[in-house]
Amino acid sequence: MNNIRGIGLVLLALALPATAKVSPEEAEKLKTTLTPVGGERAGSADGAIPEWEGGLSTSPSCYKGEGSRYCDPFPDDKPLFTITGKNVAEYADKLSEGQKAMFAQYPGTYKMDVYQTRRTAAFPQFYYDATYNNALNAELGGGGEALVNAVIGVPFPIPKSGVEPVWNHKVRYRGQGTRRWNNQAAVTTSGNFNLVKIREDVTFNYSLKDATPQSLDNIILYFLQIVTEPPRLAGTITLVHETMDQVKEPRRAWQYNPGQRRLRRAPNVAYDNPGTGADGQRTNDQTDTFNGATDRYTWKIVGKKALYVPYNSYKIHSDQYKYRDIVQKGHIDQNLPRYELHRVWIVEGEVKPTTTHMYAKRRFYLDEDSWQIVLVDIYDRRGELWRWQEAHTTQAYDKPFLAPILETIYDLHNGRYLVQAMNNEDPESVEQVFESSYFDPGNVQKQAKK
Repeated sequence: MNNIRGIGLVLLALALPATAKVSPEEAEKLKTTLTPVGGERAGSADGAIPEWEGGLSTSPSCYKGEGSRYCDPFPDDKPLFTITGKNVAEYADKLSEGQKAMFAQYPGTYKMDVYQTRRTAAFPQFYYDATYNNALNAELGGGGEALVNAVIGVPFPIPKSGVEPVWNHKVRYRGQGTRRWNNQAAVTTSGNFNLVKIREDVTFNYSLKDATPQSLDNIILYFLQIVTEPPRLAGTITLVHETMDQVKEPRRAWQYNPGQRRLRRAPNVAYDNPGTGADGQRTNDQTDTFNGATDRYTWKIVGKKALYVPYNSYKIHSDQYKYRDIVQKGHIDQNLPRYELHRVWIVEGEVKPTTTHMYAKRRFYLDEDSWQIVLVDIYDRRGELWRWQEAHTTQAYDKPFLAPILETIYDLHNGRYLVQAMNNEDPESVEQVFESSYFDPGNVQKQAKK
């Protein structure tokens, strides 16, 4: 009887929200010492990181409008210095373990051009207002797998527990909907690759301007992915309805195989199952650096630190470069990325002893001004660094929001890597809100057969 009562108490605790909201006094910091999303407004003592002054929310003269390529608002910027295999020790305290491993693995070719830090991250006022409201009301339920009383804005701009920054990343503002090309290349050790072209349509239900916790109907986002090339994969479809309370209802996912001509439920579109067209170089939960349920890990906040991270990556996003220009042997062409010194939250996830994941530990580095995960160090079950991930971002200044435009996942054991989220030779991402009916499985099945 005592055991049964104990189990009941545990289940009750999981069902109840965990305190995460902050006091009114603490929330007021979002209007004074903190940015509206929780970053530090002040610059660093040495001036290397400037004060946040509102970010970049106006378009430069080079921008031609919605649907055109995001041009570089800082064309005259030159690198302050370059980190190479010869001088990397001088900068080691501002690099992640994965970055240092890349210098060790490719000492003659890997480098990082470091530029002036520009804190361009900016978002709409309604997002800031919602973030302030969330700070006062948002909570976690279901052992961290349910978001309660949060909508539109950052749920936990002043985080208290390790899983909260991960939620901030998962629901960060990227517009209210989008159509984008998420092309990827699984690169061999010789530098060869076959391009997989993927079109994605997304409605960010959580971010809709008029959304309420009740109107969400437990759906954070709707996601439809269609492979268009190569022929052997063309027509493969993945459909996801991402849930807000994953205890109440796990992610709904379906896949369509052109050979079978049926849209089937696909519970394996999650966790460490292999990602579509990635040749084993990516797990499902590595799309967008991290997505999906967090329940296989124990999370903790390690702290904050200033690191050199990809930022304002307009050059590598330019349509002047072909995919073959970017994808090189060993790593992408390191003449193209831009790195800047930014403060990042460091969050670690370690696999729980009661479950499994092929990645035993992951260390995430989240930009303080956007909650975008910019770097990930990934460890195997022996505690050795296995893979390393980075996200190159630009500020969509006409919207405004910050978004990844190219992501890499390097395998330090086999020497291969994956590039994803490229669209250099394809149309620019556009903001587009699709009706929820567009993502209905029945509608997707009809469209797939056309």
